[in-house]
Amino acid sequence: MTILPRDFELEPGKKIFFASDFHLGTPSYEKSRIREDLIVKWFRSIQAEAQAVFLVGDIFDFWFEYKRAIPKGFVRFQGVVAEFTDRGIPVVFFTGNHDLWMFDYFTQELGVEVFHRPQVWNINQKKIYVGHGDGLGPGDHTYKMLKKVFTNKLAQWMFARLHPNLGIGFASLWSRKSRAKNMKKDDRFFGQEEWLWQYTQEVEANTHHDYYVFGHRHLPLDLEVGTKSRYINLGEWLHYQTYACFDGNEVSLRAFEKALPAIHLEQLKN
Repeated sequence: MTILPRDFELEPGKKIFFASDFHLGTPSYEKSRIREDLIVKWFRSIQAEAQAVFLVGDIFDFWFEYKRAIPKGFVRFQGVVAEFTDRGIPVVFFTGNHDLWMFDYFTQELGVEVFHRPQVWNINQKKIYVGHGDGLGPGDHTYKMLKKVFTNKLAQWMFARLHPNLGIGFASLWSRKSRAKNMKKDDRFFGQEEWLWQYTQEVEANTHHDYYVFGHRHLPLDLEVGTKSRYINLGEWLHYQTYACFDGNEVSLRAFEKALPAIHLEQLKN
């Protein structure tokens, strides 16, 4: 496994790429496979330029690793990740609320570093704070309580006692219902009530970071945090196909084979 240093300089012509919220596995096998092919195509399109790739959570709509079994499918995605790591291109994976039950499979089989909490890198002297974003900021108390249960070792052990057909089937159904319930909320820009934006301002008040890069929110956003920092939300791949790129000077939002949606320029109305 190639470990990405916490403090480094980009090689000439190289870039760092960030993407999140692929939600592979939903809403149907057929549509997920089409999206998986698109994601593989995106990976191959950035391979020559990529010095590292950050996958910032909810890559799968549901994921749980049993001791000797993983969810069926997604082999093309796993294959292209292995291509990158085999070539010495680090891939960093942050678990999200839909795939938080990821343990050591990606590390052992694909050479991927997996993180369950936000982390900070200093790249070209730019301090970049990266995390999925679930459970951060004000509100969402029900989910924060559920996350404590889902990350509890005893709860994970008990779930692992279920046969994979039952466990994965039940959890996948729950995941789809949860996402459907929040779909309208995902489409709205909440202005000053954007909770991850509020979270970045709280962090920035204590420790400066040049960029805060999150997923989870599903809206591609590029917003100021104070006067010297920016909050980037990566959007998602069910509709927007957005990602971010750090070229050594700045982090910018992009869209793959689509126009970048106007929401990324959304500013406070008040």
